[in-house]
This record gives sequence, structure tokens and C-alpha cells, in this order.
Amino acid sequence: MDNNSVTTPRVLSVKMWPPSKSTRLMLVDRITNNLTTPSIFSRKYGLLTPPQAEHDAKRIEDLAFASANKHFQNEPDGDGTSAVQIYAKESSKLMLEAIKQGPQEEVQSTTTAGGGREDCLFDLSGGRRAFIDESEARDLLRPLADPNNNSFTKIRFTNRSFGSEAAKVAVSVLSSIKDQLTEVDLSDFVAGRPEAEALEVMNMFSSALEGSKLRFLDLSDNALGEKGIRAFASLFKSQRDLEELYLMNDGISEDAARAVLELLPCTDKIKVLQFHNNMTGDEGAVAIAEIVKNCPCLEDFRCSSTRIGSEGGVALAEALASCRHLKKLDLRDNMFGVEGGIALAKTLSVLTEVYMSYLNLEDEGAEALSEALIKSAPSLRVLELAGNDITVKSTGKLADCIAAKQCLSKLNLSENELKDEGSILIAKALDEGHDQLAEVDMSTNMMRRAGARALAGSVLKKQAFKLLNINGNFISEEGVDEVNDMFKDSPEKLGLLDDNDPEGEDFEDEDEEGEEEEDSELEAKLGGLKIKQEEE
Repeated sequence: MDNNSVTTPRVLSVKMWPPSKSTRLMLVDRITNNLTTPSIFSRKYGLLTPPQAEHDAKRIEDLAFASANKHFQNEPDGDGTSAVQIYAKESSKLMLEAIKQGPQEEVQSTTTAGGGREDCLFDLSGGRRAFIDESEARDLLRPLADPNNNSFTKIRFTNRSFGSEAAKVAVSVLSSIKDQLTEVDLSDFVAGRPEAEALEVMNMFSSALEGSKLRFLDLSDNALGEKGIRAFASLFKSQRDLEELYLMNDGISEDAARAVLELLPCTDKIKVLQFHNNMTGDEGAVAIAEIVKNCPCLEDFRCSSTRIGSEGGVALAEALASCRHLKKLDLRDNMFGVEGGIALAKTLSVLTEVYMSYLNLEDEGAEALSEALIKSAPSLRVLELAGNDITVKSTGKLADCIAAKQCLSKLNLSENELKDEGSILIAKALDEGHDQLAEVDMSTNMMRRAGARALAGSVLKKQAFKLLNINGNFISEEGVDEVNDMFKDSPEKLGLLDDNDPEGEDFEDEDEEGEEEEDSELEAKLGGLKIKQEEE
């Protein structure tokens, strides 16, 4: 609220409605995520593809906003609460309608020029997520079986569930074209099938594709486990040119990870290796580490949400240290701890994207990583260290690291304990240069008024700046008004402050006079900071 605003009921209405541009964009993102996330509805009606979901999400938000805005205009003395309720209700209703309508029922064939030849994609993923029978399989796969239309080099069967009879049709077709295939996506292609049938189908596809020379293979979302991995044994063993391998959400346990290690004959060309959302654990991580050691060309490694502790983290870190071309590293949501964090400090070399949130790094691990990054990764663009119990104690070294990374475009330090002192140090670190900075998330950091002011002042200097997230902190009502006033010319660049707790600062300051004195001291440290945005 601006300091010059007149306190009237109408001001309250304006505050509730209309939503800011950033809020509307946030809703579009959330709708898109809902439309592309598997659920009981998507299993019945089909899962939308990302492009279709994004298109539908924008349409849904526009219609919901129009309905709510019309209601608000017809109720000029209202406070906007009912308009917000209609906005949410209409969005939910229209989203459910979109889900029930399902994905567009069509087979896509995309031709892309590249390398002096044409790469053609045969894509089943745009259709409704459902079981397909033998008859439907013949209809859907007819273009692949056409001898006069045999230029397909990429296939995407995700989103369709093949049973034994449908698999026989697919296998006969794939066997005839396997020599020309370079990319195969079989993610989520046996959903809902009994284990015995699913394993039979996997064996059939594996045999049909054995001997193909693939550079890309995606077997994600199939609940493989060790049995599933071994069902693809003949396909794995025949691959010597793989550059990208995806085994996400596949039940990759210790035994399954060892099976992957055993069956992959050659990994020296792999550039992308992803194991997100598995139950790998420490012993499984040791097996994956052995695979990584034999991937000298690795550029993108993801092993997030895999239940790996300190022992497995150290093993992976030691293996990654030999990957001199590694650019993107995503290990979020594991339990590496301080020891794992210190070991990871040796892996950073030429990284451009670092995702190490929720690893229990604490100050010691964060300092080790920061110090290592100062001396490496000169082109770092993304740094995520959220939820690591980082306090003011290690913020000095972290700030030095951030100040040195002039290519930084995204910074996420949310859910730590940086408080005002740490927030001001981060703001100062971003003050000089950082012309590409676009996103900064400092939410839930026990920050008060001075830290919020510092960050806002810093971020507003950046031309590439998009959104600042300082929600979930202890900013006073006066501080909130100040920050809003600073963003009055670009309100869409300031994230929501609905989870801010003004009373939280009372835990540290006995009275208002003491708070103002401390704010003045912190302000003196400020200089001319700047910083960035929020991310949804």
C-alpha cells in the first residue's frame, strides 16, 4: 500500500482485485503443471503434452479472469474477495474440463532438418493416455509400417500403454525400421499393466530394438526396478553410441542400479544421464558412481530425490570429479550432509548450472562449495542452494562467490536462515555487474525490513530482472509498504507477500525503537545494492 493512499474501503478492494501480472502468470504456470502431472484423472482421460497444457492454461486463466473481473465491476463497493473466489473457482472448473477433454487425438509427424539430412519424429504422446489394443495399434502405427514413408528416425510412444497383443504389432514394425532409428522414447508405455504382462512387453520391445544404434533412450516412468532393467537387457547390451539415457521415476533400487552398471557395455559417449526420483540409496549411488566414472563426456547429470546419504554422496562426488565437461549438476532433495557437500566442492570445474537444494549442507558444506566455485565455474548461470540450513556465519563466503559470478541469471537461496545481515551481504554481492540476473528467491529467510529494502533496491537496477521473491519472511507492515512503493512502476516484478509474518520480527526486537536503530546500522552497510526476482 502506498504511503499516500487514502484509507477507504475502496483501497481494500483494489488490494484484493485485480491480481498483478505476476500473480496471473503464476496461475498459468500452476495450471500448466496440473495439466501435465499424472493423476487419477489423467489416467482416465489422458495426460496433456506440455505445449497443449500451456496453451490450455493461458486460455483458462483468461476466461477465469474475465468472469471474475465482470463480477467485480458489477459490485463496485465490494472488497474484491468474491472476485478472487470466482477467479479460483472458474479456473478449477475449466481446468477439470480440459483434463476430461484429454489430449488431442492425433499422431504427430515432425520433420527437422539437421546435419545434411532430415530427422523425422513419429509421436504418439499427443493422444489420450490410455490402453491400446491390437486393432488400434495397427491403425496408429500404420505410418511406420508404410514402406513408402520410412524416413522416421525418432519415435515417441510415451502416454500409451501397450499390452501383449498391441506390443506384437509394434514389434513387427520396429524390427523393420530399427536400423534407421536414433532416438527412442518408451517412457510410461506400460502403465497400469500387470507386472508379468509389463515385463513381457518390455522384453518384446527390447528384442525388436536390439542392434539399433541409438543416441537417445528414455525408459522413464515405467516402475522398472531390477526386473524391468533386465527385461531390457538385450537392448542395453547392444548400445555403444548412446549420448542420452533417462531412467527417471523407475524404481531404481540398489539392485537395479547394479543391473544398469552390468548391462551398459559402453558409456564413453554419454552426455546426459538422469536418475531423478528413484529409491537408489547409498549402495545404489555407489553403483551409479561407477557408471559416472566411465562417462568422460558427461555434461548433464541428474540424481535428485534418490534417497542418497553422505556415503553415497561422497562416492558420487568422487566420480563426478573426473567429469571435466560437466555443465549441469542436479542433486536436489537428498541427504548428502556436510561431508557430501565438502566432497562435491571438487566437482564444480566448468559447471553452468548447480542445483544443490535440500542436501543438508549446513554452513560448513556451503562454505566449501562457495570457496570452490570462486575458483571455478566462470560461466555459472544458475545457483540453487535452498533449504540447506545456511546461516549468516557462511554468508560472507557465499556472497564472495556470488559477486564473482557475473553470468548469473538465477539465484535461489530460499528456506535458509540468512536474516537481514546475510540478505544485505547477498544484495551487495549482486550490486556490481550481473547484467543477466533475472531471478532471485530469498523467501523464508527470517528477513526483516532492512534486508527487504536492500534486496529491492539492488534488484531494481537490473534491466534483465523479472521477479523478486521475498515472501515468507518477517517484514514489518511499514517495510512491506516501502517495498511495494519501490516497485510501484513495475509491480509485476515483485512476488506475493501473502505469507509474510510481520510479528516474526518481534522475536528478535523488544521494541520499535530498537528495531529502527538496527535498521539504520544495516542500511549503512548497504551501499547501492541490487538484485533480482522470484521463480514460480
